[in-house]
Amino acid sequence: MLLRRLTAGIAGLVLLATAVGGCGDIDDDSGGSGGGGRTVTVFAAASLTETFSTLGRTFESAHPGVKVRFNFGGSSSLAQQITQGAPVDVFASASPATMKTVTGAGLADGQPTTFVRNRLQIATPADNPGKVTGLDDLTDSKVKVVLCAEQVPCGAAAAKALSAAGVTVKPVSLEQDVKGALNKVSLGEADAALVYRTDVRAAGSRVHGIDFPESAKAINDYPIVALTEAPQPALAKEFVQLVLSSQGKSVLSAAGFEAP
Repeated sequence: MLLRRLTAGIAGLVLLATAVGGCGDIDDDSGGSGGGGRTVTVFAAASLTETFSTLGRTFESAHPGVKVRFNFGGSSSLAQQITQGAPVDVFASASPATMKTVTGAGLADGQPTTFVRNRLQIATPADNPGKVTGLDDLTDSKVKVVLCAEQVPCGAAAAKALSAAGVTVKPVSLEQDVKGALNKVSLGEADAALVYRTDVRAAGSRVHGIDFPESAKAINDYPIVALTEAPQPALAKEFVQLVLSSQGKSVLSAAGFEAP
């Protein structure tokens, strides 16, 4: 009798688990704005950390039960992870060149849309110990300069700006994303770095930003797209729509990004 009751109980639990699992599958495939414990995975350039985190919270508020999971980093590294099969819903890159890695592999659901532009500033520690005022000062061997690696968008933009100015700089380190370069400055490990002005603004009083005319020669376009292998295709498109909306533009503009 006891064995029969245990067997019946186990069978009931199996049926309950099957029913719950079936409900979850239905919710995931509904494509509506409901929750159901779903997660939207967004790979985005490191320079979008603050703005996309804000938009992620907005998206979650509008979609109860949905979580937005971000992976911020160098665009080239993120693109490589996507082409290697990482399960991603949305990709926002800091340059068309890195986006092309994904579109060229046939992984973009439609054409990417350029949603903002960004330009460089010279970032120094708040007290500017190197007395940097422009790009020419970065050639001084006594000034410790940090750049992004050239394969990532902020590094490619820096190379273009330095070339336009006819300036050669020997960096003490090459970082894999813009946040890494900025951190070296904010921690006092470098006297200057070429980073996006949006990152300088986000750092607040920890750093000092210096404009330079050659930045106009190296403005980066930022494209965004939902991916063909998106685990949550409907929500992926909705997140892209939020970024492109007036609300998204307002958040990005307040952070210092330029309209495309």
